[in-house]
Amino acid sequence: MPPYARTASLVGLALALIVVLTGAEPQMSGVHGPAAPATAIGDARPLAAESFKSVTSYPTVAEPVRLRIPALHVDSRLDRLGLQPDGSVAVPKSTAVAGWYDGGARPGQPGPAVILGHVDSFRGPGIFINLSTVKIGTRVEVDRTDGSTATFTVTRVAKVAKVRFPTDLVYAPTLDPTLRLVTCGGSFDQAKGSYRDNVIAFADEI
Repeated sequence: MPPYARTASLVGLALALIVVLTGAEPQMSGVHGPAAPATAIGDARPLAAESFKSVTSYPTVAEPVRLRIPALHVDSRLDRLGLQPDGSVAVPKSTAVAGWYDGGARPGQPGPAVILGHVDSFRGPGIFINLSTVKIGTRVEVDRTDGSTATFTVTRVAKVAKVRFPTDLVYAPTLDPTLRLVTCGGSFDQAKGSYRDNVIAFADEI
């Protein structure tokens, strides 16, 4: 029986998704938001945001609106994904559309930009049905609102158990613009109605 004939993986892509920037052990319930900034040791006064001056500046890039992976026949608009009330990352409402997590970097900015997509559902294949087969060197293009395009090349593909999701690898800060494409994979757990693994494609800007 093909995977998409099984129970919908909409629940499956609610993934173990991922503890954001906290370094805590990932939970099946989803992503936790970033921790509030800490004050200096011995200083109980709150840190005023307006008093903070960054010593480093990075170019601002426009928001992403479209994902194209010609080798996988992927050409999808990008929905904006935030956090749900329980702290988990929202997932695309349609299995045919990918989504960008807007709590992270924009594609082309320093840091990991994260794009999520479903692998399938009871209706048929999802936008990332073939992500597990993507080859090293595959070109990934992200179009932005100002007409520019951020171009990446796949450097690594991993399949990991949801209970061992590599939070640090996916969300760790970096000075280089990177991209992570995430979906479900592996065998299907009929009892839980979800896949047991996640498939993650890592890509660097070129």
